[in-house]
Amino acid sequence: MSVQREPARTPEQRKRDVLAKLETEEDVWVATAAGAGEPTLVPLSFVWDRQTLLMSTRRTNPTARNVTPTGRMVLTLGHTRDVVLIEGTAEVVEGADLEPESAEAFTVKQHGWDPRAQKPWVFLRVTPSAVKAWREVNEIADRELMRDGVWLV
Repeated sequence: MSVQREPARTPEQRKRDVLAKLETEEDVWVATAAGAGEPTLVPLSFVWDRQTLLMSTRRTNPTARNVTPTGRMVLTLGHTRDVVLIEGTAEVVEGADLEPESAEAFTVKQHGWDPRAQKPWVFLRVTPSAVKAWREVNEIADRELMRDGVWLV
């Protein structure tokens, strides 16, 4: 019995789907590594704000501690049959330094939760440098949608 696969989406459609996920999804998987190479994978809530992913975590959590001077981070949205893989650069932003519009967007999407006044919490702002998206093997060849921070479609 053969499995009927959906036709491959065009790169343009995949970009639209990625942007829709960034606007509507609430959580993203965040992968970082410590200087000695210990990997960390955690889910964090986020908001798509100013062409970046904005999330918050305790400053003592490995995810925040692992933000090195290079800031490299990998994030994923979706499940294994509809994945969005994002590579980016993270910066740690103190709550007092977060733009008011960004803080409001985060608070609204997180149903009123505002970590700015909680000292152990910081924001992480991740600027995507590469985005790949695919559902099945028929989309793997054209999965690269962004390279070096520039959309290819």
